[in-house]
Amino acid sequence: TTSVAAAAVSSIPRQNLENRCINLERNELSDWVEQVTKKLIDDLPAQNTDTDDHHSRTLQAPADIPMLCEDSFPPSLLGDFRPRKTVTSSDFDELQWSNVNGGNDRGLSRLDEQGLSLITLLLECAVAISIDNLGEAHRMLLELTQMASPYALSCAERVVAYFAKAMSSRVINSWLGICSPLINYKTVHCAFQAFNNVSPFIKFAHFTSNQAILEAFHRRDRVHIIDLDIMQGLQWPALFHILATRMEGPPHVTMTGMGSSMELLTETGKQLSNFAKRLGMSFEFHPIAKKFGEIDITMVRLRRGETLAIHWLQHSLYDATGPDWKTMRLMEQLGPRILTLVEQDLSHGGSFLDRFVGSLHYYSTMFDSLGAYLAADDPNRHHIEHCLLYREINNILAIGGPARSGEDKMKQWRSELAARNSFVQVPMSSNSMAQAQLILNMFPPAHGYRLVQGDGTLRLGWKDTSLFTASAWTSHISR
Repeated sequence: TTSVAAAAVSSIPRQNLENRCINLERNELSDWVEQVTKKLIDDLPAQNTDTDDHHSRTLQAPADIPMLCEDSFPPSLLGDFRPRKTVTSSDFDELQWSNVNGGNDRGLSRLDEQGLSLITLLLECAVAISIDNLGEAHRMLLELTQMASPYALSCAERVVAYFAKAMSSRVINSWLGICSPLINYKTVHCAFQAFNNVSPFIKFAHFTSNQAILEAFHRRDRVHIIDLDIMQGLQWPALFHILATRMEGPPHVTMTGMGSSMELLTETGKQLSNFAKRLGMSFEFHPIAKKFGEIDITMVRLRRGETLAIHWLQHSLYDATGPDWKTMRLMEQLGPRILTLVEQDLSHGGSFLDRFVGSLHYYSTMFDSLGAYLAADDPNRHHIEHCLLYREINNILAIGGPARSGEDKMKQWRSELAARNSFVQVPMSSNSMAQAQLILNMFPPAHGYRLVQGDGTLRLGWKDTSLFTASAWTSHISR
């Protein structure tokens, strides 16, 4: 079962592969990955697919594998972004190469024969891991780590190198029954800042959310912001500057910053306090070195008359908030006037194979977008890929996941919020769209970033793949 992908690829004449690589003009790694993985999952034994518990691994039938990427764009947006593809329960007897070079001339993505072999071996390895054939997976991973380098010119080779490294961690964790991530938060924050400097994604999250919060704070004298993972607080000086220059005068601002390191939280609080002081704005900062979903509402210093905003920029670096159901319950109890949410268009739930397919397409697109902007030997690019994107890949495949944390993860928070009576969506305003467009104007159109507004949200992607979605919500009991 683990050689299905190789058999399918080897059945195609070598000359055909070479011709496809040479003749396609605008090909990206992510396009090819998307086409290939549509047919990946279902050549597994009837009883075998993992639930991702390192300590008590159980197997279930492939029919239980959830659909990948259920978050499709609404019909009004289909002309702007393609829906995220679903992995269906169809026979995987062969890869549909005729589809790869169809309609839109998307295909093998600057991949030479070595790139095809690497991706194919990676797919085989994922299937081996998913059916608990760790010995075979280990053999393939040894081969992959020798063949693929994170410093390669090819995006395909760089992606394979990092996925192979993450899957090696997964295999070791499975054998040893442990998974204790060691996180150097200073390194992560440094890479996050570098990513902010060379890509529009983080600025998009910051400025669209700031605009929604600013509108919710209109004519409010006392405001309180809870940042569920504040890191270095890069987002807030821009908002402080606007609040300090309001016609009606600046409000008193209270900020609660969540994070895992009290040392880093204290340093962030000092920097924000100094900035607010220079603006002449009344400000106080309260650090909480715990996960939001693991605290009691009494730990948040709310005062009567404060207008409350909660901000959550989601990422896959580590579990920033704890159990999702507890996070939701605390949000409902707090009743914010505005909740700003920026999500990666990537599911963290489901089986290992489900997460592998979704993350391979997602991060292939991310690597492609960096490759379109930065040279292969650019030190910033390697720093971002190694300290940020690889850490996210590793968390999704080797550390994170529902069974390993003992909790179910919500596949899409927007759907969960909409399904509950306690929150109502606030459409992102034209001003938020204008903010996002200003950020995008910093990058020439040739770099491929695209912005779409619809269904009350703003979405930023690369080429025709959505990567981040910003939305805003208000509570029925808002303060």
